[in-house]
Amino acid sequence: VPPSIDATALLVANAMEEQAEVGTIVDVAVGAGTFDTLVAAVSAAGLAETLSGEGPFTVFAPTDEAFAALPAGLVDALLLPENEAALVAVLTYHVLGAEVPSSDVATGAVGTLQGEEIELVADDNGVTVNGANVITVDVEASNGVIHVIDAVLVPPSIDATALLVANAMEEEAMEEQAEVG
Repeated sequence: VPPSIDATALLVANAMEEQAEVGTIVDVAVGAGTFDTLVAAVSAAGLAETLSGEGPFTVFAPTDEAFAALPAGLVDALLLPENEAALVAVLTYHVLGAEVPSSDVATGAVGTLQGEEIELVADDNGVTVNGANVITVDVEASNGVIHVIDAVLVPPSIDATALLVANAMEEEAMEEQAEVG
């Protein structure tokens, strides 16, 4: 077992594989119990139907812990209706339009459904995606495969700082209105 994979991740993979026997990528993610934020974001972005479709897909799925590690307020900002396009971009940046098992992963740039490329590095230490560690590989689903990662990938075209600033300004304006009203 490579040093980048821990026992908890293997247990999660086993639970996810049991779910995958009958389910799509979305079903497997829901059943795993460690992707609640990802599932909520996919639903908010209107992508559940797409990722439950025929595929095949490869999803680099960030755990709830990966979302929690983002700057404070970023997930909330992405979930706002006015930021749906940015949310869709972030989520589809984690998806390939082909099934790529770990045995086929090679170092190099790969295009995502979002349109921009991610950088895969496969070496003796395991696999990384834009620097995020792949902690569980080859979780099968009826319409593709999931590789679990320990960070959320944000495409270069998305300005996370601008989203945070806009969200903070909106919250401040709402607080001022509440004080006046």
